[in-house]
Amino acid sequence: TYSKMATVTVSFNIDSPRWDQSTFVGRLKHFLNITDPRTVLVPEEELDQAKALVESCRAGLVPPGSSQEQLLYAKKLYDSAFHPDSGEKMNLIGRMSFQVPGGMAITGCMLQFYRTVPAVVFWQWVNQSFNAFVNYTNRNAASPISLRQIGVAYVTATSAALATAVGLNLYTKRAPPLLARWVPFAAVAAANCVNIPMMRQQEIINGITVTDENNNELGHSRRAAVKGIAQVVLSRITMAAPGMIILPIIMERLEKFTFMQRIRVLHAPLQVLLCGGFLLFMVPAACALFPQRCSLALADLEVELRDSIMAKHGDQVPYVYFNKGL
Repeated sequence: TYSKMATVTVSFNIDSPRWDQSTFVGRLKHFLNITDPRTVLVPEEELDQAKALVESCRAGLVPPGSSQEQLLYAKKLYDSAFHPDSGEKMNLIGRMSFQVPGGMAITGCMLQFYRTVPAVVFWQWVNQSFNAFVNYTNRNAASPISLRQIGVAYVTATSAALATAVGLNLYTKRAPPLLARWVPFAAVAAANCVNIPMMRQQEIINGITVTDENNNELGHSRRAAVKGIAQVVLSRITMAAPGMIILPIIMERLEKFTFMQRIRVLHAPLQVLLCGGFLLFMVPAACALFPQRCSLALADLEVELRDSIMAKHGDQVPYVYFNKGL
């Protein structure tokens, strides 16, 4: 089957983006590729083989007979399962490729079981536990975080989500039913504003590594960390918004039909499937909102770092670059 495939050229660079990452469409194609939920089903052994192939290609040792398609597929598996900074295999639950199957189940249940306080508490707790895995897995690996800090971030975010959800749930008892259906989204948005900065607090405290255009390290910047984390928070809220705002409107109207009232037991599975439909597009779209390799103007850096860079490089470095995380 590979005999018709293109051979690998000498100039082939496996780390070179297949699509223009300076445009939203290019980034969308990239994330559609690496957040493909089908990669969750790939065996661990095959993932390890993909990593070995990518590393061999980086070293200029492409196995004889390898096609460009084989190498690009190996890179897809590598990007979906291994951390971009450390190269370590990420836990399954925290991978962006698991966001569709994991997120659709949890979001669907949050939207379905919103009427009672115990149900709200349980599903918000499940969601924040899931988010904690995702945020920790996709942190900037150059900024280690202690177990104590992870625990504080988890408890704080869960508390914020529960306080928002329970408070609004009680407040909307006499409000139109649709408002009550939007409470889970308000809780998710509030928790994201707490969870992600708390989980990545070391980046804000100590700064993250910034480089020049050629990936030469220039120092550590707290302002770069704040910009990257703010973009991630906005992306995560955007990821959840369409499903959690539009789907309640759809369900509110569907439930007025007689046939829907007769199949109440299927409402939760239906919401889970519909959530999956939204997330299938929104996960890559939200990840693509901002470039993964984020930039910051030299003038916007901390004074001491800016002066240090200018002393060494003059005006040769107008922008610094860093990995914003996901």
